[in-house]
Amino acid sequence: MKKDILEVFDNQFPDRDYTIEIVNPEFTSVCPKTGLPDFGTITIRYIPDKVCVELKSLKYYFLEFRNAGIFYENITNTILDHLIDMLNPRELTVITEWKARGGITETVTASYRAEKI
Repeated sequence: MKKDILEVFDNQFPDRDYTIEIVNPEFTSVCPKTGLPDFGTITIRYIPDKVCVELKSLKYYFLEFRNAGIFYENITNTILDHLIDMLNPRELTVITEWKARGGITETVTASYRAEKI
């Protein structure tokens, strides 16, 4: 996954804590064990600092996962790491909720909070 696809823009309210929530209900990837498609919902919730993520670039970033054989846990933590690198947010949570496969669903949550100086 290429994080350099992600673009940012200046936060116009850097002195205020506010939450941005982005939901992609049509995320797809591939199971690395079976090669079958996985379908999930990705929710990103963050408090920006100096920049915000640009949504079109995020959409194209998500498409990078479409043919990738990758486990749910790796997807969740990779997205978290890439967004931390790009945004340097005050707080960030990535939640991935996966459709049932064999009668089992899975939800993975990974979070980050900047240390206060």
